[in-house]
Amino acid sequence: MIVAFSVTPLGVGADVGRAVAEAVRIVRASGLPNETNAMFTTLEGEWDEVMAVVKQATDAVMAAAPRCSLVIKADIRPGVTDGMTSKVETVERYLAED
Repeated sequence: MIVAFSVTPLGVGADVGRAVAEAVRIVRASGLPNETNAMFTTLEGEWDEVMAVVKQATDAVMAAAPRCSLVIKADIRPGVTDGMTSKVETVERYLAED
C-alpha cells in the first residue's frame, strides 16, 4: 500500500517545523520507501508496517503538542510493489508522448 499522510501539531503556535521534523525522522528511519513534500509524507509497504510508522510519527508529534491533526490517504493494492515510482513513471510516459 501507499499512504500519504500529514500530521500537524495543534496548540503550539505557527512554528510547527520542529515537531514535523521529528515525525519525518521516524518515517525515514523506518527503512520504507518514502518522500516528503510541503504538504504530505508518502510511504510504501505492507499495511501493518506502514500504519505502525504513521502511529509512531503521530506519537512523536503528540509528544510536542497537546493536540494534532492527522490526514491519511491510502492506495491499497495487494501484490503491487514500487508503486510510488511506477505510478509516476506511467504519467511521465504519457506526458512524453505529446
